Amino acid sequence: MWFPFWRSRNRFSLDQLRYLTDLLQQVTVVNDVNKDSVIEALRSIAELVTYGDQHDPAFFEFFMEKQILGDFVRILKVSRTVTVALQLLQTMSIMIQNLRSDHAIYYIFSNEHINYLITYSFDFRNEELLSYYISFLRAISGKLNKNTISLLVKTQNDEIVSFPLYAEAIRFAFHDENMVRIAVRALTLNVYHVGDECVNRYVTSTPLADYFSNLVVYFRKQCLNLDGLVTKARKNTSPVDPATIYSAVDEIEDALYYFSDIISSGVPNLGRLITDNLLQLLIFPLLVPALKTDSSDETQIFPTTSLYLLCCILRIVKIKDLASCIAAALFCPLEVFILTANSKPNGFISGNGLPHDNQWDHHDTAMQANRASLSITIPNSSTSQIHREGFFSKHDQFADHFTLRDVLLSYIVSGDCIQVSGSLSMLATLLQTKELDESMLDALGILPQRKQHKKLLLQALVGEGSGEEQLFSSENSLMKDGISGELDGYLQKLKDQYGLSKLCEELGISPQVHRYQVLDALVSLFRRSDIAAETLLDGAWLLRQLLPYSEGEFNNRHLKLLKDSYVKCSSALLRETRGIWCDFLITGLTDEWKKCKKAFEASSPKNDSKSILLQSGASQVAGESSFAAGERMYEIVKVFVLCHQLQVFASGETLPDQPPITPSTDCPVTSRAKRAGLEADAIRCRIAFERGKERHFCFLATSWGTSGWVFLVEELPLKQLHGVVRVAAPLAGSNPRVDDKHSKWLHLRIRPSSLPFLEPTKSDSRKLKTKSLIDGRWTLAFKDKQSCKEAESMVLEELQLQSMEVERRLKHLLDLDGPDPHQRHEAMDE
Repeated sequence: MWFPFWRSRNRFSLDQLRYLTDLLQQVTVVNDVNKDSVIEALRSIAELVTYGDQHDPAFFEFFMEKQILGDFVRILKVSRTVTVALQLLQTMSIMIQNLRSDHAIYYIFSNEHINYLITYSFDFRNEELLSYYISFLRAISGKLNKNTISLLVKTQNDEIVSFPLYAEAIRFAFHDENMVRIAVRALTLNVYHVGDECVNRYVTSTPLADYFSNLVVYFRKQCLNLDGLVTKARKNTSPVDPATIYSAVDEIEDALYYFSDIISSGVPNLGRLITDNLLQLLIFPLLVPALKTDSSDETQIFPTTSLYLLCCILRIVKIKDLASCIAAALFCPLEVFILTANSKPNGFISGNGLPHDNQWDHHDTAMQANRASLSITIPNSSTSQIHREGFFSKHDQFADHFTLRDVLLSYIVSGDCIQVSGSLSMLATLLQTKELDESMLDALGILPQRKQHKKLLLQALVGEGSGEEQLFSSENSLMKDGISGELDGYLQKLKDQYGLSKLCEELGISPQVHRYQVLDALVSLFRRSDIAAETLLDGAWLLRQLLPYSEGEFNNRHLKLLKDSYVKCSSALLRETRGIWCDFLITGLTDEWKKCKKAFEASSPKNDSKSILLQSGASQVAGESSFAAGERMYEIVKVFVLCHQLQVFASGETLPDQPPITPSTDCPVTSRAKRAGLEADAIRCRIAFERGKERHFCFLATSWGTSGWVFLVEELPLKQLHGVVRVAAPLAGSNPRVDDKHSKWLHLRIRPSSLPFLEPTKSDSRKLKTKSLIDGRWTLAFKDKQSCKEAESMVLEELQLQSMEVERRLKHLLDLDGPDPHQRHEAMDE
């Protein structure tokens, strides 16, 4: 059929709308011949209705009078082409999104045409059609309120029995396309935020409540996918782009924020549903057992992945019961979390209801098929302190009596760098979880002492119990204030609601002993030399949060251990005064002092929990290049500054803003830097920077304070005893050596003039830094053996002067009260 659109008519007029309506009503079938005309009519009607809603109510009155919405549905029924369906969905989306009149929205929602379009059997194999359909559903959800939502549901006996918008939307909650999943999440949140009691009961009733368990099952699949990527990257079985891992991390955190938004929507029981499903389908059967997983067990995930996920859940999903159940589980031995294939936990929900096109991997299928109840026994807690050589020996770190909390501490004492980082992140996250009662933190041994003293002081002021007595007692704890009641309540909840059985009646928990254990583990961490400085900084932050005000808890043994660690770090730093990068030592110390002080005083650890996923586990940089030496030097600086500041905090002193470094002094008159000249010091030599192009220079080495340079000077032919510096290179790290076979040749190593990580603004990536920092080699030829030896002696002398000046400026910081730097260097040489 041919439509004469060429007629001259006002585009935005009621006549035009009447004309388009007549054309649509004459259509009996839509095929390839007339589809373009129908599509243009649908598009134009949406434009006119939207215009009329904002300028002339007569347009929408005509729209209602002619029941044009019914014609839309009829056109869809008689259409044989997908392009018409696309335009129809777009037309409806535009109209719903742009109509401002409540009257217009009520009309569109008040009949079954909308629900018919929602439930129509579109061919979603067409991705574009699915995209338009999801946009249509989301547009509807954007207009929901307590009045409009009632127009889209069917009720029976005052209870909702059908809500097509919600039911159809959640079918696509786990679609492969991320934008579809995002739209569905936005739609569901719009539904939850309406606050209609009948709708709330409907979405939390069976079978709609399966949606929340399916969300957790899908989230578990994402967790397994992340662990697979991390495992490949860690084992180097195949190349994994870090961006891929961070993308998976973003998806996981987005899912958790969605859980958080669901909970904050105010729908009763949603918090309980999310908590139950997270605990029963993810945390108890997958994350907790992973802390003891055998590396050969391919059905489990890595412990550090588990710790990262637990940290994310605690940080994002803010539910008191969830956080408290996770904290209570830390007091349970690992062996209690045993899968029992022939029984299922309370509230088990099958995987039915998930979209048929989602395929779970073999890990997830195994977990779903074998989801089971858990049995638990709680032995009496040990009251002995933790020692590296005893309680936390690596050999028996997973002994049967060990609780999950003990495992975390054992990782800190004897685990690798990644395990240490994961455990510290977990303890720091628990400490910062506001949903946890302070008595629970005290039972874990991680209650900051300022909070404990504040609570006891408040009790003393209001005259409650023995608060005043506990405040001034070295044995104070919150046990009398309800630790056992709070903890026992959640342990009982694990038994009654989550299928955990055989809880022991006696649970001996001493907050003071647990506090000692945490302090011991953290202090022992600083005795280790295989842990990266960034990880140690997290441990130092946590230790500072726990530093008590009384000397009775942080005892002399702790202080001695910290002192021993500090002495060891000081010795390592002192050796660097003679190292390849001694001229950058003062700069590195000053910069790191500010960074470390800021990190200590921050409200949270410097490193985010996701940083543990890409750690290599190596704390030292291998290699003999100057770049590797520079990284080792900077690592030593960071560890020294950390231990030094920790010493200050532990002793109760105030930390200065700047390190106590002796200021520089004027260069002495006898220094070669002041008296250097071509006549007095420079030694003539030859060097070839290109094959066959030998050049003549005067060689000179000099130091000025902590700086030092070697120069190649070209003598001016018309002005004797004067020259121009053509080449300059750092003195430090030059390592002069006379050639074994040619006594007139002097070899010098020429390192780069700076370190990129000390000047981050000058370099964009670590990859470019390493490639650009390549050591050079000079081979200088002198006229005779004596001149070569004099040049070598000159370099060695200036190196020693430079090193002595660096050491002199660090004397107060290192508390060097022994011989002067010159005598100390002679002793070190011997």
